[in-house]
Amino acid sequence: MDTQKNNKVIHLQSSLLSKPLLLPCGVIVNNRILKSAMSEAMASKHHAPTKQMAHLYKVWANGGAGLLVTGNVMVDSRHLGEPGNVVVEDEKYLVELSRWAQAGKVNSNHIWMQINHPGKQSQSLWNKNPVAPSSIPLALKSFKIPRALSIDEILDIIKRFGKTAGVAKRAGFTGIQIHGAHGYLVSQFLSPRHNHRSDEFGGSLENRLRFLTEIYKEIRHEVGQNFPVSVKINSSDFQKGGFTEYESLTVIKRLSEMGIDLIEISGGNYEAPAMMSQKKATTSTKRREAYFLRFAEKARNCTNTPLAVTGGFRSPQVMAEAIESGAIDFIGLARPLVLDPDFPSRILAGDNERSIVNPDISTGIKTLDRALMIRLTWYTYQLSVIGSGKTPNPHLHPLLAAIRLFLKTGWQNFIRTRV
Repeated sequence: MDTQKNNKVIHLQSSLLSKPLLLPCGVIVNNRILKSAMSEAMASKHHAPTKQMAHLYKVWANGGAGLLVTGNVMVDSRHLGEPGNVVVEDEKYLVELSRWAQAGKVNSNHIWMQINHPGKQSQSLWNKNPVAPSSIPLALKSFKIPRALSIDEILDIIKRFGKTAGVAKRAGFTGIQIHGAHGYLVSQFLSPRHNHRSDEFGGSLENRLRFLTEIYKEIRHEVGQNFPVSVKINSSDFQKGGFTEYESLTVIKRLSEMGIDLIEISGGNYEAPAMMSQKKATTSTKRREAYFLRFAEKARNCTNTPLAVTGGFRSPQVMAEAIESGAIDFIGLARPLVLDPDFPSRILAGDNERSIVNPDISTGIKTLDRALMIRLTWYTYQLSVIGSGKTPNPHLHPLLAAIRLFLKTGWQNFIRTRV
């Protein structure tokens, strides 16, 4: 390809990714890059956002993404998804939340709070009494058998989602994302594998969907019609007897009819972690790079609601092709923004280089890698490096990252469960 033609292609790519988008609620996002949620594991011992978290999001805001989605914020301090989660139950830490929100929108971008309840996907080290739609254990040894929620408890959790969203809005966050994917509580309700209830919250898809739709209604009641509300949802659970693609498309259509502003597509859970795919994108094809793009193409046929796909995007060419196809409206990036926080700014300015990722994170012992969730642990530790004002180290040994993260958050949370 000659230089002039190549320059035209690069200009087209940056133009597509730089184009603003009007959401159904009337709010505009300045470009098509979405920083997807990653659990920061950086909250204080009281579950409040720290100055380090604010600095991390200021770095990402200046990095150029039009929309930043936070790591999952818990709606109940009794039920943490991971060590170091922020919890928002009231306005006790409104000052700290406001500092976080302000830092995350310094570049005229959006920062949306992702809110969540882990249900039974909360390890026994920090949750001795997990809850779920039904008393069905995860096929993982580090998780206790959950207790089935009562109707009153379900209604309480729905209220909690709404209250957390209201506090987020008052703190200055510019939108909300409901975490309905990756095997957490909303996802558990949607899945026939995990939801065996016989009341109005179980059985048919309509009933299994009720928990999510009631959460959405409660959040809308708290934040109003002109405030962005989105959802992250699985394309499927990738498990026998689980949430299927057909069911996901039905849910997407229903949420679209209710007025949701953005649907982010992902997949899997802790038992079948498709969202942490190890695929190596050795080519620049959409099939190799964007794990869930094929499903998004199906979803586009049943909704006009803005769609985002996160997982596998590495090259500006493939990102631009995905936007140009009309299948999706936002490119979700997560791990590429850990080692390369300025990646969005560069590709929006016309840089055609692929993102920096570390494709081979392993201790060399597969059993240890699984036990430590080594890739996730390695990237989570790098977030704390950025939050401390330092530059992430792509050559850091995975075991050293795991030890440092344990010393930083693991031991603190281990002690907390016993006092």
